[in-house]
Amino acid sequence: MLRFMPVGDSMTIGSAGEHTWRYRMWQHLCGTYGGPSTLVGPRETLYDKRAEAPVSHAYADPAFPRAHLAGWGEGWLHMAPLIGEAVRSCRADVLLVSLGLIDLGFYTNAEQTAANVRAFVANAREANAGIHMVLLPVIRNIRAASDEPFAEQVTLFNELLAKAAADLDEPRSPILMASLPASYDIHTDTYDGTHPNASGEHRIAEAFAEAMRQGWGLGDEYRAGTD
Repeated sequence: MLRFMPVGDSMTIGSAGEHTWRYRMWQHLCGTYGGPSTLVGPRETLYDKRAEAPVSHAYADPAFPRAHLAGWGEGWLHMAPLIGEAVRSCRADVLLVSLGLIDLGFYTNAEQTAANVRAFVANAREANAGIHMVLLPVIRNIRAASDEPFAEQVTLFNELLAKAAADLDEPRSPILMASLPASYDIHTDTYDGTHPNASGEHRIAEAFAEAMRQGWGLGDEYRAGTD
């Protein structure tokens, strides 16, 4: 059983009524991975915007392993101290990580955020020396379109993230850098300039899937559904 743990912020946890890219990834694994697999993590809920808390189970389709380690407003800063226990308790094999936007927007600059990436990797490996990781660069959002200093921080962090992945990659515990989702457009792939709609969910799932296909030979080409 190959255990995948999605790790992320509001784009990964999703909110009430959504499918989430986690669901799209699960569909892809079911269709193209030739062995048993599941999604794992210490959390299962969606974010409820009315309650302003992660208390919803109202998935658009709840028929999939909904476990994850994601939180609305959480970033590398928050996940680095949590990842070791999450990996250990959930026996994760592969981490699919989409973090950084919230860090750069509210908590840490690019260099500080990159330091938290390295702490995250160290803590994950302490829990599982053979953990595999796929890291997604920060996708520019509506703020980056109008706030040039913020956009520059996003660009710098993505460069530092790629460097960290290259520096820390090792045969026993490989790290893949996913590519930014192809042709991702905040006007058509999000519902508010940041959070993915159905097409955005597919594009994010595809970015992870293609990294694993090309880097590890895991699965076939990603094929988006019709919804």
